[in-house]
Amino acid sequence: MIEAVKFWNEPNNKSHWAFEIDPEWRIYAEMVKQSAEAVKAENPAVLRVLGGISPIDPHFIKTLEKHGALENMDAVAVHGFPLDWNLWSIHDWPAKIAEIEAVTHLPVWVTEVGVSTFGAEEVQEFGLRRTAELLLGRVDRIFWYSLYDLPQAWEATTRHREAEGSSYYRHFHMGLLREDGTPKLALKHFSDYTPEMGICQWFHFEDHRLEAAVDWLRKLGVKKLRTGLSWADWLRPDAEQWFDKMMKALEEFDLTVTFCFTPEAKGVQPHHTSPPQNITEFADFCSEMMRRYAR
Repeated sequence: MIEAVKFWNEPNNKSHWAFEIDPEWRIYAEMVKQSAEAVKAENPAVLRVLGGISPIDPHFIKTLEKHGALENMDAVAVHGFPLDWNLWSIHDWPAKIAEIEAVTHLPVWVTEVGVSTFGAEEVQEFGLRRTAELLLGRVDRIFWYSLYDLPQAWEATTRHREAEGSSYYRHFHMGLLREDGTPKLALKHFSDYTPEMGICQWFHFEDHRLEAAVDWLRKLGVKKLRTGLSWADWLRPDAEQWFDKMMKALEEFDLTVTFCFTPEAKGVQPHHTSPPQNITEFADFCSEMMRRYAR
């Protein structure tokens, strides 16, 4: 069941939105406004959430509000990784939430928070416990990123690789499970925090981990799951078959679904982070996903 939809992922991060094309986020704001109207028209009961921001930046929220993009939103969302990439302490989580609450009346969701095991599994074990202490009961939704490690043979979705240096490799160690499906130390604690804490797990096109992931989510007592439906993937051959299979497998969870990623042929630039040439086509994609999976 789709509980909520999000419009894009990390729109203030160059890894996910080419803001050199859209420096004041006017295109993004118009795209959100059209898409929110489209989603509302299909099913007004589904919550509408602004794309989770990373870094956590009150100025960005104020900018989007000035452009009118928050008018049909039910929540805004933030992402934070203070033990891996952010320049603030894990203990600052309440203060970071308060920074956003100070500039909007909308609830603040934490739709990605996680800790890599790049240095040691014990760091993730500590980070999970401390995150739960700080955020459970403080915000309405928390999604731990992620269930699985990103396979080493895949590429991390980032445009900061050169700047990240060795930290780039942290992207591959965010899971509670290793790539081969074996548990890490923090996994045994996760069920202490469910169902209040959800999981964010992105499934790639025809992802071989889908069935095993569902089994683990059940074992962990997860009820709330965040994942994505990619506009770019929707134009692949056999996309309907894969999308239907994935959404059928996940229908027992309360889903927060992120609509994102521009098909290369539809972008101002031929890249999935590019603003679309025609923002109405993205809104049409949102409508189609709602009709197919949220009725």
